[in-house]
Amino acid sequence: MWNIKWLSSLSIADIKEQFDTCFFSKNYWKLYLTGLENTLIITFFALLLGVAIGALIAIVRTTYTRQYDEMRMGFGKIILAILNFICKVYLTVIRGTPVVVQILIIYFIVFQSSNAQIPIAALAFGINSGAYVAEIFRSGIMSIDIGQNEAGRSLGFNYAQTMIYIIVPQAFKNVIPTLGNEFIVLLKETAVCGYIGLMDLTRAGDSVRAATYNPYFPLIFIAVIYLVMVMFFTWLLGKLERRLRNAER
Repeated sequence: MWNIKWLSSLSIADIKEQFDTCFFSKNYWKLYLTGLENTLIITFFALLLGVAIGALIAIVRTTYTRQYDEMRMGFGKIILAILNFICKVYLTVIRGTPVVVQILIIYFIVFQSSNAQIPIAALAFGINSGAYVAEIFRSGIMSIDIGQNEAGRSLGFNYAQTMIYIIVPQAFKNVIPTLGNEFIVLLKETAVCGYIGLMDLTRAGDSVRAATYNPYFPLIFIAVIYLVMVMFFTWLLGKLERRLRNAER
């Protein structure tokens, strides 16, 4: 309560002085820019990796669900069962442990001799996101009528071609809103990169806070930046959804 009263008692000159101290003194604004750049780079590459992993796992799991019982006993059926088991273990482990623990394990144990913080962070978040994207894609694929599979077979496509050219494109349209939400969650989850010493947006604000002993402007500023980014990407997602709906008419 005392801090809130103190903040409200500041004059315009005091606020300007605090603002200059937290942004322009010692070029602190460069820290924010570096943190923002790193946050966007990590989010972008983690999303690409997550989508790739998620799509592959979703295809394996839906193939197992729909085709396993109909397949003849042989090498292909055994491989499919093994792949499905690996996918289930991956989903259980990744969704059952916190992302901050995962990034610490990958950075300090798996890649303990490497200082490539940004690629390692992107890899860690991509692996984490892949588990959730897999379930998003799987629900999208399972929502496509089984008759689409039969239609593809009637056109001469094999199972893989039917999935690639008919099922997956339709499923992708269905899951775009949920996939967009996953991207927004991923963007905010990168705030834990500071645990491995990486200068992301949150770490930049916290560094300025520690250097200036002023928690208000740095932390509120990065919160506003995250909010603006989320609002911007939500707006882009809405435009994409409207275009896809218009294309179907």
